[in-house]
Amino acid sequence: MSLLVVFQIGIREVAAHKFRSVLSMLGIVLGVSSLIATMALTRGMEEGTRTFMQQLGGLELVTIAEKNPSSLKMDFANLSPGLTLRDAEVIRESASLISHVSPEIAINSLVSSFGQSGTRERRMIRGIYPDHFVIRMHQIGAGRFLSDLDVQRGARCVVLGNTVATQLWPEASIESLIGKTVLIGTSPFEVVGVLDFYQSEEQGRIRRSGKTSMRWKWDPFRIKNETVLIPFTTLFHEFRSGVVSDEKPNSNKRNDSTEPKKTNVTTESSKTNESIDSIELDALIVRVRDLEYFRSALDQLRKLLDITHRGVDDFDFETREDWFDRVESSVRAARLSGGLISAISLIVGGIGIMNIMLASISERVREIGIRMAVGARPRDIFLQIITEGMFISLIGAFLGIGASLGLIEILKLISPTENVPLLSWDGVLFSVVFALLAGLLSGIYPGLKAARLDPISALRYE
Repeated sequence: MSLLVVFQIGIREVAAHKFRSVLSMLGIVLGVSSLIATMALTRGMEEGTRTFMQQLGGLELVTIAEKNPSSLKMDFANLSPGLTLRDAEVIRESASLISHVSPEIAINSLVSSFGQSGTRERRMIRGIYPDHFVIRMHQIGAGRFLSDLDVQRGARCVVLGNTVATQLWPEASIESLIGKTVLIGTSPFEVVGVLDFYQSEEQGRIRRSGKTSMRWKWDPFRIKNETVLIPFTTLFHEFRSGVVSDEKPNSNKRNDSTEPKKTNVTTESSKTNESIDSIELDALIVRVRDLEYFRSALDQLRKLLDITHRGVDDFDFETREDWFDRVESSVRAARLSGGLISAISLIVGGIGIMNIMLASISERVREIGIRMAVGARPRDIFLQIITEGMFISLIGAFLGIGASLGLIEILKLISPTENVPLLSWDGVLFSVVFALLAGLLSGIYPGLKAARLDPISALRYE
C-alpha cells in the first residue's frame, strides 16, 4: 500500500469523527495560542524598552559624574582637579570611539516670561555645548538649537523644553515664542528654540482619553520636557563669574552642518575670577560612536580620565546598557517561563490526542483486522495512526494561530503600557513545529499498539 493511500485513509478517518477530533485539538489550540501570545508579549516588551531607551537618548549615551575615590586612593584625592572642561577637550581630541562630548554645569533658578505676571517657574538651568542635543537625541519643535557661535560668545540665548514654554506662555503657539524674552533670575535671555514635546504611547492614550491629571503616573520624559538649556560659557559668565574670550573657534574642528558643531572654548585666567577651564563640572555626557565597541569605548575613557585625574578614581560611568541588560534579562525570563507553560500545554494536548487515539483503536480493532487481512502491513497501520495524530495537531496549530491573532489584538487594546504585543513569526514557526512534534509523539504508542494487533484475533473482536 502506497504512502499516499495511507495518508488519505488517516485524514479521512479524522474527518469521519469530527467531534472526537475537535476534542483532541483543544489542547493543541490552547498551547499554540498561548505560546504565540507569550512570545508576542515579550517581543513587545523588548521593542518597547528599546524604543523608550532611544527616546531618552539611546544606549550609546554615557554620563560621567564625580564620585568619592576608593579608600586606597583617598590620601591622593587632592591630586585630582576633579571633573573639568579639560576632560571634555581631552576626550574630544583623543577618544576615537567617542563621537560627541558635552560638559554640563547647572544652577537652580526662577524662570519667568518677561512682561507677564504669575508665570514664574523654578527650573534647573543647564549650561551645555551644542553636542548635547545630538547626545540626548533632542528634536527641535520651533526655532533652532544652540550653536557653536553662541557658546563662543557667551550669548544670552536659551532653548526651552516644551512643557516650560507652554507654562510660561499658556496661550501662545511654540512658533510664536521664538524671539521672546525669558528672565533667568534677573538676567534676560532670548528664546531661540523650543524642543518637541516628548511622551510615551501610554501617556498619549491617557491624554487622548480626556484625563487632565497624570501626577499619579511616572513621566520618563519629564526632564526633557522641563529642560532649560543655555550656552555653557554663558552660565559660567552670568552665574559663576568666569571670564570668556572672544577668540574664533578652532578651524581644525569638524564642521558638520547637519548637526550641532563642537566648540573649543578658550578662556583667560583671572586673579579674582575662577578660570572656566578649572571649574568642576556637574556632569560630562558623551555618545559612543558605535554600540558594538561600547565596552572598548568605556575602557578608552577610563584610561584618558586616569591621566587627567592623576590616577585618582574620583569619577564614575552611568550607562543605559546595564539597565537595558537587566530589562532584557527580565524579558528573557518572562519568555522562558511563558514558553515553558505553553510547552506544557502542548504536551498535555499531545497526551490528550494519545488517549483519544488509544480509545479510537479499541473501537476500530475489527476495522484494523480487516485491513490487515486484505493486505495492509503493520507499517501501513502505524503510519496511518501517526498521520491521524499529526493531522489533528496541524489543524489545531492553525486554529491556535488564528486564536492567537485575536488574542494579540485584544491585548493591544487593553495593554496598560506602551509595550504592546508584537507578532513574532519565529514564535509562529516554533509553535507549529512543536505542535507537529507533539502530534508525532502522541501517535507513536497508539500506532505501535495498532500495528501489533493479530489479524485473526482482531477479526474475532466483538
